[in-house]
Amino acid sequence: MLDLGTSFLASVARDPNALAIVDGGVRLTYVQWYRRISALVAGFERLGLKPGDHLVTALQNNWQAATIHWACQFTGVIITPLNWRSTADELDYCLENAEARALVYEGVSAEAVKASAQASKCQRIAVGLPGDLAFERLVSADAPDALPRANAEAWSVMLYTSGTTAKPKGVPRRQRAERAAALAHVAQNLYRSGERTLGVMPLYHTMGVRSLLAMSLIGGAFVCLPRFDVVRALDLIEAEKITNLYLVPTLYHDLVHHARFDKTEVRSVRKIGFAGASMTDGLLKELQAAFQPELFVNHYGSSEIYTFTIDQNAPNKPGSAGRAGINQMVRVVRLGAASPDDLAPPGEEGEIAALLQGDESFEGYWRRPDADAKALRQGWYFTGDTGAFDAGGDLFVSGRVDDMIITGGENVSPVEIESCLSLHPAVSEVAVVGLPDERWGKVVTAFIKRTAAAEQEHFDAHCRDSGLANFKRPRRYVFVETIPKSPVGKLLRRLLVAGEYEQERTPPRSKG
Repeated sequence: MLDLGTSFLASVARDPNALAIVDGGVRLTYVQWYRRISALVAGFERLGLKPGDHLVTALQNNWQAATIHWACQFTGVIITPLNWRSTADELDYCLENAEARALVYEGVSAEAVKASAQASKCQRIAVGLPGDLAFERLVSADAPDALPRANAEAWSVMLYTSGTTAKPKGVPRRQRAERAAALAHVAQNLYRSGERTLGVMPLYHTMGVRSLLAMSLIGGAFVCLPRFDVVRALDLIEAEKITNLYLVPTLYHDLVHHARFDKTEVRSVRKIGFAGASMTDGLLKELQAAFQPELFVNHYGSSEIYTFTIDQNAPNKPGSAGRAGINQMVRVVRLGAASPDDLAPPGEEGEIAALLQGDESFEGYWRRPDADAKALRQGWYFTGDTGAFDAGGDLFVSGRVDDMIITGGENVSPVEIESCLSLHPAVSEVAVVGLPDERWGKVVTAFIKRTAAAEQEHFDAHCRDSGLANFKRPRRYVFVETIPKSPVGKLLRRLLVAGEYEQERTPPRSKG
């Protein structure tokens, strides 16, 4: 398989004058972008960065971050992107854990970098700031055309997992796995030459990296949106004639519920895909009506193995994650199973496992044998997700093993209840968790952000009329101002369990 540097050169040769990247006033064709990447490759060499060194970034989605990503692929330096919102303590942990040689940062992350003890121990490169070595100096110098210095077996990137329950885990991935994942993303989303995507999913997240690489394979354009802003996103969709969107459900929710959506020309968007979390039945219907896309993909995967399953017609069977991707096989094993051969029958909820032999797979966590021992068993990756196959062979993901609500001895999936409640007209957003209860062990509790006046009895009647089993129906309802989420839009149930939420300040009024 081609290494990623050679893959980019092939795109430059094939589509030299095609638009490659847009970031505000910066608009670069492939051949123009290649010149800046080449200058940065030469700059890395002057700094003494070598293949296998870790270069950490704390950047938003901008042309500089994307250029660094590609320069690392040419040099064999391991791009290690972190959330630009990281605290000094989080930076310290990841910089030390990755044994970082260099750190690139910008204004939004400057305070954390200044307070980080580990940051002072490595080469610091500043984007648009005085003081440390200026990124602008590295990319403005004349340099010969860069040639790839790494092969397909070289390490490409190391992403850190979110670390919601423990310290983040580094997920190193080889160039061949990254390219295989990008090719699968192109095929499974039916991308074609000249696509334009909204580059808003962070480049420290597997979805953002996949969008960046996939566009380069097809001569497409990556239109940067440094951080999600609904109005700016809608402006870019219209002005840049975005052809595909690949977002987490939260961002789609915010787009279609904004007052500007109906006034924005979005007909250029013909393909939409989502990942990172389940999408409620209600939002699926809204998006289908709003975009009327040719393709509506539910992508289920992870940082460790990019694709588990794909459903290319998500609204046709709401809740279905579809079937294994083109580089993968998946199983559902019984909860608590030690062996990947202890399969759960169709309809029975269990833990989802994916084949490590797949082309997109990682090989183990960075310096975490304990995590390897827990997740990697007999050639299979145990995802920690729960789900079941239906009679037709489609996978339904029900949540995390740790999120399962055991109430009165029954296992209850919060995702099923959330999808049911999302169809109520007064529900804007909903999250379901199990809260401690002396009698039941856990009591099913629904946290709801309302758009109209409705009380517990209305929601309970809706669940009953929808056919939700009695033991699954929420026994408590809490009305909140917002549902807590991570920076990439993932629901943070643990904050609800811990009581870290803001109750509704002003109840919605009844219409009329």
